Amino acid sequence: MTFGSEVVWILTVHRANVGPLIHAMGSAVPKKSLPPPNRGPIGGRAVSSGKKIWSAALLATAVLAVTAACGGGGESADGRVTLRFSYWGSDARQKMTDAAIAKFEAKNPNIDVQGEISDFPSYYDRLSTQVAGRDAPDVMTLEIRGLREYAERGTLADLASKVNTADIDGEVLSTGVVDGKQYAVPTGVNAFSMVINPALVEQAKATMPDDKTWTWEQYVELCAKVSAGGGGKITGTQLIWHPAYLQIYAAQKGEQLYDGNKLGMSAQTIKEWWGITQSLIETKGSPNAAKSTEIYEAGIEQTLIGTNTGATMMMWSNVLGAATKASGQNLELLRMPKIEGARTGGMFLQPAMFYTASARSKHAAEAAKFIDFMVNDVEAGQDILSDRGLPANEKVLAAVSAKLPPVDQKTVAFVKEIQDELADPPAAPPKGSSAMESILRRYSEEVIFNRMTPDEAVQKFITETNALLAG
Repeated sequence: MTFGSEVVWILTVHRANVGPLIHAMGSAVPKKSLPPPNRGPIGGRAVSSGKKIWSAALLATAVLAVTAACGGGGESADGRVTLRFSYWGSDARQKMTDAAIAKFEAKNPNIDVQGEISDFPSYYDRLSTQVAGRDAPDVMTLEIRGLREYAERGTLADLASKVNTADIDGEVLSTGVVDGKQYAVPTGVNAFSMVINPALVEQAKATMPDDKTWTWEQYVELCAKVSAGGGGKITGTQLIWHPAYLQIYAAQKGEQLYDGNKLGMSAQTIKEWWGITQSLIETKGSPNAAKSTEIYEAGIEQTLIGTNTGATMMMWSNVLGAATKASGQNLELLRMPKIEGARTGGMFLQPAMFYTASARSKHAAEAAKFIDFMVNDVEAGQDILSDRGLPANEKVLAAVSAKLPPVDQKTVAFVKEIQDELADPPAAPPKGSSAMESILRRYSEEVIFNRMTPDEAVQKFITETNALLAG
């Protein structure tokens, strides 16, 4: 891979800001995990001495030369290795991660792990810049939507036989395979689900749905009833345009989100999916277009369900804990509604995220050892719990289940209840799919603001997305 192609990659790979309503991110940075580099005009404290400025400049040049050539952490004169580990997350995730890192370092006294934490909106921009500058961390956290992008650029190392994956479900593990190579190991799994606040439903004098049988029409009706009975203080739901939602709806029609390097859905399916959103706005089951756009990127604490002003919301199941904490009320997970007569509900388990290793790391063995620990060690699992999804390692899940907080116990029970109904986990999507949500959101907003008809928007959406996926 040439440096020129990596620069082009920065300009083309921009992760959509899906907001903490899906990921529940935060920003505090404890000692062990470093924040992004200082982006100010100097990049650190001012230095008054001309000699010190010259020394600092020489040091900076030397460091840049080394990192541009190698990337990853370093090795000290006494043979101690430093690994760099990038991830995004909340305050709670940082504390859990640092606790696990401390245990790894205690078991491996010759290895130091330096966490590099970002808030989610800036994570992929920062990572793509590091990769293009040949300064990738040794261990990187990725989502499935960006996996193929990084793997096919030669960024990732093949982890087959380097990390023990014997206790991970084979179908779940296969989601980390690209072109026959195990580039990624899943941290844990979750399901895109409906979250509901029963107390708000009752307060609005509406009835809790039977999620084994409810349809999209009944979902719209419920949201409209909640809004009508909420006295202007409660709304039925908050609009969302996540690709997982569209994937579930398409599956209910016997279609797939992707077909190779192009979209796998018909224009009619996408228009019908937009129709649900239009119906929610028309019946006041959701906020209007302007308000929906305003709150789309809100942190979980500012979402309607987090502020107890919305009764339902679609999100990944591993966000239930953060949503419950923000709300302070009991929240429940439900199956997604179905198209009447659909043979499948379309729901699926997907890795919450993956651990990957840089192909350029000078410490490949140590990087693989750290990933192995994070995935397979029960002590690590006891610190991380379900923060990165329900543990993918079945033995770790069994060992930590009793320690999970009640809200996570609820998630475990929900996944067990629906497991026989779930579709196979999806394969890594095509390159370019990391931008799917931003494109989907843009055209969805064109429709709800009536700037485009659904017919106009769907043709432009398909054309633009297919061109991106085709590379």
